[in-house]
Amino acid sequence: MTVTLESACELHPQVALRPEPFGALAYHYGNRRLVFLKHPDIVRVVKTMGQHSSLRDALMAEGVDEARWPSFVSALSSLTTSEIIRVL
Repeated sequence: MTVTLESACELHPQVALRPEPFGALAYHYGNRRLVFLKHPDIVRVVKTMGQHSSLRDALMAEGVDEARWPSFVSALSSLTTSEIIRVL
């Protein structure tokens, strides 16, 4: 599924995040996938996006520079494929 700035998303309830110096490891207990989140900014957005009505609101709340938003949309779209996040 493609994520847009208007998408409401959340961390999948079967996913655990383990903080690491580079960002975090995300492990899905249902499908047993392990995914590396390679930047602390993406980790912050993934953790809090369920508290916002859209990805745009989550990015603004976390202080992510608007010039970086397209890369976040792309990264989060790939996380839906591995079911780390889900679009509501």
